[in-house]
Amino acid sequence: MAVDIGGTKLAVARVAVTGEVLDRDLAPTGGEDAAALWRRLVDLVDAVRHGDEVVCGVGCGGPMQPGGTTVSPLNIPQWRDFPLRGRLADHLGLPVAVDNDAKALALGEGWRGAAQGERNFIAMVVSTGVGGGIVLDGRLLDGAGGNAGHIGHVIVEPDGRRCACGAQGCLEAEASGPSITAAIGRPAADASPEIRVRTGTLVGRAVASVANLLDLRLAVVAGSVALGFGPPFFAAAQAELEARSRIEFVQGVRIVPAGLGAEGPLVGAAAVGWRSLGRLPTIS
Repeated sequence: MAVDIGGTKLAVARVAVTGEVLDRDLAPTGGEDAAALWRRLVDLVDAVRHGDEVVCGVGCGGPMQPGGTTVSPLNIPQWRDFPLRGRLADHLGLPVAVDNDAKALALGEGWRGAAQGERNFIAMVVSTGVGGGIVLDGRLLDGAGGNAGHIGHVIVEPDGRRCACGAQGCLEAEASGPSITAAIGRPAADASPEIRVRTGTLVGRAVASVANLLDLRLAVVAGSVALGFGPPFFAAAQAELEARSRIEFVQGVRIVPAGLGAEGPLVGAAAVGWRSLGRLPTIS
């Protein structure tokens, strides 16, 4: 059972150990209270489950406590310190593994996507929020609280917009869908070519900092903003990445679209579950 929890939508699917996405369903996240949102998620899970599932993997926006014992997604304000893992385990009667949605994407892309065979890369989501997951020496980085990889809170415009986290000029405050909508006064999907290029440039700037810091040569990017903005976004990101990554060991660093496309979040959530059972051989 794979569960993807984002600021815009909830998605649930059954995913085979091969990575094949089977039955699935989705619903808007909505603005209801915590209990109503939980009920909506449970309804999705119950509509999809067959009873033969062995584990539930969850990708959820952060931050969260280690292992997803509680989650407090910045883009889901009604869930603060919400006991997601325990609630799902009680409802399903299954072991449940929870991780940040962008870290889940990193697992999925390394397993079945554009980062197959790579031992050092960052996977990113540029959508309602901006998150990241980092694989270094073949190992997904967790950090002290399980929140490693939050590239959305790298500062890219020191005098830029105020972020939901409280800082100013974070990548998420400049490049996420809601921030673009707020800046241009219309849906991010209607952004001008200039905005699309600027967004790609800022993402490339943040990736350059991470690549220089961690000796990475690949960034895999998913999410409705990045994939929706398309080639102009990725061309601008690559140009900025090359301009800001001049040290010899990161020459040739690339930024590419995620290989799993729209299925990435669910395959990533499944990867979280399979990894918890020791059945994900590609990334430890």
